Amino acid sequence: MSDNPFITDDFMLGNEFSKTLYLEYAKNQPIFDYHCHLSSKDIAEDRQFDNLTQIWLAGDHYKYRAMRANGIAEKYVTGSATDFEKFTKWAETVPYTLRNPLYHWTHLELKNYFGIHRLLDSTSSASIYQECSEMLQEPEYSVRNLLRKMNVQLIGTTDDPTDDLRYHRQLRAEKFEITVVPTFRPDKATEIEKGTAFISWVMQLEKSVSYAIKDYAVFIKALQKRHDYFHEMGCRVSDHGHANFYGEAYTEKDIAIIFEKGLKGISLTDVEVLQYKSAVLFELALMNHTKSWVQQFHVGAIRNNNSRMMMEIGADQGFDSIGDLNIAANMSVFFDRLNSTNGLAKTIVYNLNPRDNELFASMVANFNEGPVAGKMQYGAAWWFLDQKDGIEKQLNVLSNFGLLSRFVGMVTDSRSFMSFPRHEYFRRLLCSILGAEVEKGELPNDMHLLGKMVENICSQNAVNYFNFPPKD
Repeated sequence: MSDNPFITDDFMLGNEFSKTLYLEYAKNQPIFDYHCHLSSKDIAEDRQFDNLTQIWLAGDHYKYRAMRANGIAEKYVTGSATDFEKFTKWAETVPYTLRNPLYHWTHLELKNYFGIHRLLDSTSSASIYQECSEMLQEPEYSVRNLLRKMNVQLIGTTDDPTDDLRYHRQLRAEKFEITVVPTFRPDKATEIEKGTAFISWVMQLEKSVSYAIKDYAVFIKALQKRHDYFHEMGCRVSDHGHANFYGEAYTEKDIAIIFEKGLKGISLTDVEVLQYKSAVLFELALMNHTKSWVQQFHVGAIRNNNSRMMMEIGADQGFDSIGDLNIAANMSVFFDRLNSTNGLAKTIVYNLNPRDNELFASMVANFNEGPVAGKMQYGAAWWFLDQKDGIEKQLNVLSNFGLLSRFVGMVTDSRSFMSFPRHEYFRRLLCSILGAEVEKGELPNDMHLLGKMVENICSQNAVNYFNFPPKD
């Protein structure tokens, strides 16, 4: 077995200024993870995972893709193999992930959660699996204690409007010291093109509001009621995941007819679908503004590309990719419509195609205005871009087109309680970039000035930007 000498205090920090900046100003900042997909149920019930596979591999499509690329049979990825067999195949894959961010993340996570500095491979897999799985049975490795261990201050989960938020209610009633708040994710309200799936979702919405939804006006009323309920439960953020922004022209009469056809299962034209999405997303954005929420837009994915595997194992199993739709015109129309009605909320945008970095950063800057500093945010590197190269590019584009000092920082965007070292990864890269530019004379050699900026980006900017209610 090999030691793991590269995950040290100096990891990814290229000079003494970077090291000091990280160790004194970034490392110990609390984590304000305002966007993730963690289970509120697991937090409320303080889940104890049985083994390392359950907490680390289950549902992790990053690892699934790497294992498939390494020739691992699906049985050991999402199939019927035992948890130990699946972990063994993952461990066999890890040495082949060199220069993939998974190699860094894997060893950061082993170190930070379990104090393990050995490299993970086929020779160390059995001992690491046993050692970590035994630790996971200890009380200090329950979900809540893992959050405490990682110095997490806030978690923003991602929730469908029809969710009853029972576990959020439980956490509030218990006065759990880490803030756990829901995020309003109404994508299914816009997916009229999905036919029976859309109709089924409207029926779920009817149950949530306890009245029938027969027309578009009542549909919007129902969404507003759920928006109000989420607000009562501490929600202050919406999240919207779409292939594109929507800026189609429409009238209220158009949308009423389209909605009626959709409820009856009548097929719609492409233009009608886009008109409907444009209208509903606009109404949702107005709701966000009225309540002073922050709205997030994750734009640019093409999902479930492998139709055979979609049929065999379902959605969200690692078969998504970067899309290449033309985005600028629709993005401009969408934000301008809101801004023209004085209805544009604080907004964070995330692109998935790296060709769109400058496009997104320059577009949102058109709609900044006082008195809110950094009202329109070019968000953290997301999904396929949340690795070293993508994070560095995002930080550089943001610096060139906006104010890095006002950036609200990194998120895990993860379903795993093992993903919080991604904040460390981001912080190390941020300090590395700044330290390198100090060394080149491109930034002042002023530790207090740069240290304060780092502290703000790592935590305080997000605390100030979001309007989450104070703890009781």
